[in-house]
Amino acid sequence: MPPGSPRPADNLDDDDYPAYTMGRAAEMLGATPAFLRALGEHRLITPLRSEGGHRRYSRYQLRIAARARELVDQGTPIEAACRIVILEDQLEEAQRLNEQLRGRGHESRSGGAA
Repeated sequence: MPPGSPRPADNLDDDDYPAYTMGRAAEMLGATPAFLRALGEHRLITPLRSEGGHRRYSRYQLRIAARARELVDQGTPIEAACRIVILEDQLEEAQRLNEQLRGRGHESRSGGAA
């Protein structure tokens, strides 16, 4: 194993590790490979490529794809579903950062000498 590369066990906990082939990812989602390709075309998820050029998906990407699948199954056009999921993901990230900043601000106000 090259120095600095992650140990195989580390990949088990890594939500961003591209562990799933397109076929396996589609099977897990109950979708078709064409659905996954469409999500890529609409820039919702961008799979990594194996050395052989095959698409590989992470658990994080599969969660995003599953949410898009829910919306599409409810009748939302795929383009709109992708946009909704992107906005939901951005909102979640902004809320997480806001909580972190609030926590830091509270620590600095309460951490001073009396």
